[in-house]
Amino acid sequence: MNLSKHLFWDIEFDKLDIENNARFIIERVVSRGDLSDWNAIKELYGLAKIKNEVIGIRNMDAKTLSFLSSYFQVSMNSFRCYN
Repeated sequence: MNLSKHLFWDIEFDKLDIENNARFIIERVVSRGDLSDWNAIKELYGLAKIKNEVIGIRNMDAKTLSFLSSYFQVSMNSFRCYN
């Protein structure tokens, strides 16, 4: 994975499973990553999987929620964190 290691300061980065930990990885990138991290998850997972995973995230700051809602053209109340 070509992701910033500082995003995963609290775990052993090398032990991350890209499939089993997809939501965790995507959540860290959308909330704390930069543009290169965003591009890396787009290449790794594809937009359809990212969209599906971010809709199910429990906690998200308002700015990230607004960006993802606009980016994926999904209403904010469709996100789990909004309800």
